[in-house]
Amino acid sequence: MTSAALPASGPSRAAAQRSRIAVPQRAALGLLASFCVGLGVFLSGFVIREPAPYEIYMAALIGLWALFGLRLSRHIAPLIVLFVVFNIGGMISILTMADTRDTPMYIAVSLFLAFTAMFYAAIIEAEPRRLRLIFRAWVLAAVITALFGILGYFHAIPGGEMFTRYDRAMGVFQDPNVFGPFLVLPSIYLMHGLLTGTLRAAPLRAVGLMVLTLGVFLSFSRAAWGLFGVSMILMVFALLLKERSGAFRLKILIMTLIGIALLIAAVIIAMQFDQVSDLFSNRARLVQDYDGERLGRFERHKIGFLMAMEHPLGIGPLEFGLLWGEDTHNIWLKALMDYGWLGFVSYVVLINWTFVQGFRYMLRDRPWQPYLMMALIVLAGHTLIGNVIDTDHWRHFYLLMGIVWGCIALEMRWQQALRGETRRAPAAKVG
Repeated sequence: MTSAALPASGPSRAAAQRSRIAVPQRAALGLLASFCVGLGVFLSGFVIREPAPYEIYMAALIGLWALFGLRLSRHIAPLIVLFVVFNIGGMISILTMADTRDTPMYIAVSLFLAFTAMFYAAIIEAEPRRLRLIFRAWVLAAVITALFGILGYFHAIPGGEMFTRYDRAMGVFQDPNVFGPFLVLPSIYLMHGLLTGTLRAAPLRAVGLMVLTLGVFLSFSRAAWGLFGVSMILMVFALLLKERSGAFRLKILIMTLIGIALLIAAVIIAMQFDQVSDLFSNRARLVQDYDGERLGRFERHKIGFLMAMEHPLGIGPLEFGLLWGEDTHNIWLKALMDYGWLGFVSYVVLINWTFVQGFRYMLRDRPWQPYLMMALIVLAGHTLIGNVIDTDHWRHFYLLMGIVWGCIALEMRWQQALRGETRRAPAAKVG
C-alpha cells in the first residue's frame, strides 16, 4: 500500500473535523453580523427624539465589531483622516467660546457620525454583499416612516399629528427637511429595480416607489423635491451611458415615461385635498419670504462668510444661530462657523476627493457598480442642497459617505488584485 492510500493521521483528521465544524459557525456568525448591520440601517429611519435608538445601537455595534475584528484599511484612510481633522477643527472652535454650554456634546455627536461612515465603509470593503442588505434595510425603514408621515398628514391614525410639523409630513423624524431627503435613495433604488429588474418584482417596487414619492411630496421640502427630481434624472442618464443596447435603452425610456405618469397621477390625486394644494402653492415658490427678507437666509450667508474672514478658528458650534436667530442653513458656512478654517478645508477636500474617485469608478462593470452609482448620485444631490440647508448631523448623509467609500475601497482592492495577477503571469517568449 502506497503512502497516498494511507488514512490521514490523527492530528490531520482532527484538523479536518475542526474545519468542518468551523464552517457552519462562520456562516452563523456571518448571518448574525448581517442582521446587526441591517438593523442599524433600519433604525436610522426613526429619529424622532435624541439620542435616538440609532445612536445607542450603533455605538454598541461599532464597539463590539472593533473588539472582534473591525479592520480599517488604507483604502479608506482619506475618509478617516479628513473626518478626524474636520472634528479637530470643531474642538478648536469650542476653545474660542466664553460659554461652551452643550457644544462638546455636539462635536461628540459629529465625531460619532464620522465613525459610522468609517464603519460602513470598512464592513462593505470586507464583504460587498452587505450592500444589498443595506439598501433593502433602508427601503424598509423609508417605506415605514413614509407611511407614518402620510397617515399622520391626513389624520388617518390616532395621534398622527406627532408625525407632522407645520402641516408638513415628517414621519418618524424631527424635521420634514430631513425626512424628505432620507426617502430619496430608497426611491432611486426602487426605480433602478423597475428599470433593470424583472417584471415579477415590478408591482411591489412600484407600490413602494409611489409611497416614497408621496412622502417626499408631502414633506413640502423644496430641497427634497429638487433632490428627488435631479437624482432620478441623473440615474436614468447614467444608465443610458452605461448600457449601449438599443433594446435596453428603449426599456428605460418606456419605464421612465410610465414612472413620470405615475408620479403625475399621485401628485394630481394629492392636490385634490385643499390643505395639500394650498401649502403646495406656497412652498412651490423658489424664494420664500424668510429667504430674501432683511436678515433672511441669503443675507445671513453673506454675513457669515464675512465673519469667517475675521474668525479663522470659527465662533463655536451652534453659536451662529444664537447670534442671528437662525442657524446657517448652508453646510459650507456651517463648516466655517462651527469647525473653523481647518474643518472647512478638510471637508472641502473630503467632498472633492470622494467625487473624483467615485465618478472615476462609477460606470465600471463591477458587482457593486449599481450601488456606487446610486449612492454617489444621491450624495452629489445632498452636496448641492447643502448650499441652502445644513446636512451636518444627517445620519443618512454619513451612511451615504460610508457606502461610496466602501465601493471605492472595493475598486482599489480589485485593481490591486489585477496588478498582482499581471506580475505573476509568465513573460511571453520572444523569437
